[in-house]
Amino acid sequence: MLVGPRLALSWLTVVPVRGPQDIGRPEAGRAIAATPLVGVFLGAVSVFVLWCSTALSLSGMLAGFLAVGTLALLTRGMHIDGLADTADGLGCYGPPERAREVMLSGSAGPFGVAAIALVLAIQATGFGALAENGSWAAIVLAVAAGRVAVVLACRRGVSAATERGFGALVAGTQALWVVAVWLVCAVAASILAVHDRWWQGPIVMAVALAGGALFVHHCCRRFGGISGDVLGAVVETTTSVVVVGFLLGR
Repeated sequence: MLVGPRLALSWLTVVPVRGPQDIGRPEAGRAIAATPLVGVFLGAVSVFVLWCSTALSLSGMLAGFLAVGTLALLTRGMHIDGLADTADGLGCYGPPERAREVMLSGSAGPFGVAAIALVLAIQATGFGALAENGSWAAIVLAVAAGRVAVVLACRRGVSAATERGFGALVAGTQALWVVAVWLVCAVAASILAVHDRWWQGPIVMAVALAGGALFVHHCCRRFGGISGDVLGAVVETTTSVVVVGFLLGR
């Protein structure tokens, strides 16, 4: 029962947890199914950093940047790297093969740099604003939402961009019932996100996850399927959309 969570922690964080030695698609599927739990853990760490920062009288913006930096350290920055590579791939001309070559080049182009700057700024300022309002649950939910989007991206019927790599290991591994369970949990839990408007959180969560699914669909058409970079990009973009949505009307 713990194979999935352990492997997800070892893949997605720097937490010194060892997964199984032999990893195939069944083990990878369990890890992806447990990814939202890793999101809850990372969200709780973010809340702790934000709470400590505000308790030390740091500004909300600075606290937000510290939280985002902590997330980058805990996740080895791989989601940010995936966002940059995906943005560069989407921004280039040519067939899917050419786009995948750009993504594998190892350097960040102008689209990638712009995407990183925009997303990190949104998350940092958004986390800071939510912390100043005492919306701790909203922060945890925003971070977890990005990982729920990964489960949705790996649902049955979604193919991998190449025959090798992380995408080939996890694409199409999630049964529809697993996706449905996490979607219902995310939407239901988001009732707690906005204190005085219980309905806002579920609407924001549903729209953000639907947008993430559309983003993945576009990437599949552009690249020929999903890859690890695409999954990193959907984590960061979905988290950012949820943060903005939770702050609307405040």
